[in-house]
Amino acid sequence: MSRLRAPQIRAPWLARAALVCACAAVVVLVVVAGLRSALVVVAGLLGLALAGAGAWWALSRRGPLRLGGLCLAVAAPVAVLLLYVRTGLWAVAVAALALWAVAQSCAWAALRRDRTPDRPPAVRRAPPRRPVLIMNPKSGGGKVARFGLVARAEALGAEVVLLDASARQDVAALARRAVADGADLLGVAGGDGTQALVADVAAEHDLPFLVVCAGTRNHFAMDLGLDRDDPATCLDALVDGEELRIDLGSVAGRPFVNTVSFGAYAAIVQHPEYRDAKAGTALEALPGLLAGYDGARLTALVDGARLDDPQVLLVSNNNYATGDPLGAGRRMRLDDGRLGVLSLRVTDVAGAAEIALKGDQAEGVTALDAREVVVTADAARIPVAVDGEALVLPVPVRCSIRPGVLRVRVPRDRPGVPAFAARLDWTRVVELALTRTG
Repeated sequence: MSRLRAPQIRAPWLARAALVCACAAVVVLVVVAGLRSALVVVAGLLGLALAGAGAWWALSRRGPLRLGGLCLAVAAPVAVLLLYVRTGLWAVAVAALALWAVAQSCAWAALRRDRTPDRPPAVRRAPPRRPVLIMNPKSGGGKVARFGLVARAEALGAEVVLLDASARQDVAALARRAVADGADLLGVAGGDGTQALVADVAAEHDLPFLVVCAGTRNHFAMDLGLDRDDPATCLDALVDGEELRIDLGSVAGRPFVNTVSFGAYAAIVQHPEYRDAKAGTALEALPGLLAGYDGARLTALVDGARLDDPQVLLVSNNNYATGDPLGAGRRMRLDDGRLGVLSLRVTDVAGAAEIALKGDQAEGVTALDAREVVVTADAARIPVAVDGEALVLPVPVRCSIRPGVLRVRVPRDRPGVPAFAARLDWTRVVELALTRTG
């Protein structure tokens, strides 16, 4: 059954609302505060920069410096608020900030309405005759049992291979055995790491692959437009489905569907205690990693362009949205045939303050796309996180993309991937506001 959707406000009206709110924010500052409006803006930016600097000290130092950084990160915005109160400008500042926040929100919404989601073309295919699904009963805190996925899949004619929760099994070998026994579709109800291993076998034999979002975060399922709230709906693809042709990433010959991480995060997930105490483990490890005392110094060649000594390097199967706040952490497409590359390097307080002010436009943040990324280091082996799984690989580590090798079978009726805007383009917002509406 199709989902009912609420009527959406058209892009031109949202753009007009954005311009009205932005102008109102300026009017409030200039008319009400007068010459003191500069104090409101300068104090706010200074407080934001100091908070960023404090956060840097809190993450990159230990002992008294960490405590001092934490105090600065909290005290800076509090001091700005007290300044506004003492000068009688707090109401003006709050009103202007609220209007500017609404303006930005409307502008982003207008740009999203202005775009049509770039979805891979879907092709209707006949239902599989012998589908085989591999299910991990531990994944996602027991979603396989909670949503009755085994019974549901078997009722739809699928053979279910239930992994043994007490032993480590080679899921790729299980998938190859299923193909040898005549499977004409492979599927996984589990995490993204397991999805990637079975997807690689499906791509090798040009078989359709079914994603059942029974993992913890299900990033891959989200970017395919599947319903992560109800994994059972993914099984509808067995009887009423269509196929998408998408890309598959490869790192050192190993498949990945989402990301490969190098640097600080990859080093942190190597710690055995990370899964049970993520925050504590990260806080203990970050000072050495960010200050350069621990860990290998990395160099990345991105289609030949050189990135020196990134502290965090993220290579993704297609680009993740970075500009749009609602799009961050999602991919609009999985069939562009390009790797997304995001590099972060912050070496001092000034760099942290710049990132706090400019976000992904700061000098320490680099966003690229490429066909190939080669990572080398001043060590023979480096920690790497592949779809969240901790590995240690010999250098050089080569990341590449295999365009269109994976046939993914998805339900015909699914939420889909919404449109995102790459950046906040006020010129386009003005153009939309001047567009004539019926």
